[in-house]
Amino acid sequence: MTNAGNSVVIIGGGQSGLAGAFAARDAGMRPVLLEAGDRTIGSWPAYYDSLTLFSPARYSGFPGAPFPGDPDRYPTRDEVVAYLERLSLDLDAEIHTRTRVTAVAHDGIGFIVRTDAGEEFRSAGVICASGSFTNPHIPAIPGTFDGQLLHVADYRGPKQYAGRRVVVVGAGNSAIQVAYELAEVANVTMAVRRPIQFVPQIRGGRDMHYWLHTLRLDLLPPAVLSRLIHGTPVFDTGTYSNALKSRQLDQRPMFTRFDVDHLVCTDGNREHVDTVILATGYRPDLPYLDGLGALDSAGLPLHSRGISLTHPGLAYLGVEFQRSFSSNTLRGVARDAKYVVKALSKRLRG
Repeated sequence: MTNAGNSVVIIGGGQSGLAGAFAARDAGMRPVLLEAGDRTIGSWPAYYDSLTLFSPARYSGFPGAPFPGDPDRYPTRDEVVAYLERLSLDLDAEIHTRTRVTAVAHDGIGFIVRTDAGEEFRSAGVICASGSFTNPHIPAIPGTFDGQLLHVADYRGPKQYAGRRVVVVGAGNSAIQVAYELAEVANVTMAVRRPIQFVPQIRGGRDMHYWLHTLRLDLLPPAVLSRLIHGTPVFDTGTYSNALKSRQLDQRPMFTRFDVDHLVCTDGNREHVDTVILATGYRPDLPYLDGLGALDSAGLPLHSRGISLTHPGLAYLGVEFQRSFSSNTLRGVARDAKYVVKALSKRLRG
């Protein structure tokens, strides 16, 4: 068992965990990073092959660690993996890979973090940064479906769907990106709760992220965002919206139920479908907190801006809309990490 001292255990070694470790180091704390995988790159290698960031490289890196190369390009999945690996090499922290956390307890003095190998780490503070990729959200859809049903977390590329009738459920960035590339080889429809909300990627000759950064819109708190934005905005250069206009792919209201190998539409019609891909997002994956009393009945963290409402010394990173629109992104998580570590440091000193 490690000594608590001024250490903070960070659970998860992806982009959020690395951001937390850098912030803790800069605040004079001793970060201990626990990562279930064999590299500190999080879930990025498991995303679909064609994934690219929707923000240019110049707005996607950590402070003081810009992406190499053309700052106006949109980095690919593999470029992000390489970037995160380089970041970890510059991190002066105690890093444990292949270390899966199974439980977090509090003994009245500090936290005890237990792993699947029987190790125990004691610390004054814990930051949960394990992400959500391993907990894809599967909506409840009535009926049974005998076709192929998968979440976008298990999608890799379009080749195996050639010639099939495919429905992609969702109206966010991943949904439209996957549907668009599938439309090159398959008959594709997007099933949506509300029409896709396109936002021009380029405005006034500049990428939208320039304006988000310059006007500080990326920092707006969730309460303000909810009044300004309804649904998930999809950044588009015109490629995706034109594909819908030209009927290369289409969007229809969400179907009402499954019926063996058919979908039942809102008008009562039935349509044969081979594959349904759910691009329906993810939920925080925090099973190791089940016995701590830090989660609500749905398994979501009880927190305010990333700071636990139940346990001083416990914090979170990478939660969607934790503090802003960009909270669970490469471009925004470092800001959250600095805020969370500052708040933790104050509480632990007090």
